[in-house]
Amino acid sequence: MVDLFIGRVLVKNNKDQDELDTEREILMRLQNRILMLFFAAAACETCQQFAPTLSDFFKRLTDEFYVDRSAQLVLLYISMDQSEVQQENFLKELPKKSLFLAYEDPYRRELEAMFNVEELPTVVVLRPDGSVLIPNAVEEIVRLGPDCYRNWQEAAELIDRNFMINEDFEQKSMRSFSDPVRRIKYRMEDEKKKKKKKKGRGCGGGGDEGGDAGDGRDDRDDRDGGGSPW
Repeated sequence: MVDLFIGRVLVKNNKDQDELDTEREILMRLQNRILMLFFAAAACETCQQFAPTLSDFFKRLTDEFYVDRSAQLVLLYISMDQSEVQQENFLKELPKKSLFLAYEDPYRRELEAMFNVEELPTVVVLRPDGSVLIPNAVEEIVRLGPDCYRNWQEAAELIDRNFMINEDFEQKSMRSFSDPVRRIKYRMEDEKKKKKKKKGRGCGGGGDEGGDAGDGRDDRDDRDGGGSPW
């Protein structure tokens, strides 16, 4: 998936519209991520209606207000607008953490043909390896909301150790965090008891048959301050 955009310039949808224009920056932003390619246009009424839903969907999976840790998810707007002004206006409806291709970049049209986009809006969901997970996820996003991300994650076989919804975090028993420490503590205590017990047997002087008598002699030696009988 990263290969699709190596050598391209991706722009952040923030105030300064910072550019990701090096291979390292592209890799850091896209590698091991599920990528949503959002094909839309400001002149499309259905796109205008869908934009708030998509924006909320993305925020609930990536904004720390909603999640303890962000999902490995990237939203990239592929403009089908007729003018740069239209594109700029539509970008205002999208999350600040999303990306887009510059209006003058002809690669927008290449991507449209590459993924057989026949209607707007279209959200093409790509696995980290660049293969298509869902040709158009618009209906699924509208119907299921953020819940569909887990389906994508499983289908993409993405090992996502960073994503956790706040409600999941709250429901997770804190005991699970302390269990490993407690197990180590108990294991250390058991080992100490075993060593102490073993040491006690070694100092007792007990044998096979006169064990009790031997123990008694040791006790007397300790009380009288006597040393070895030898």
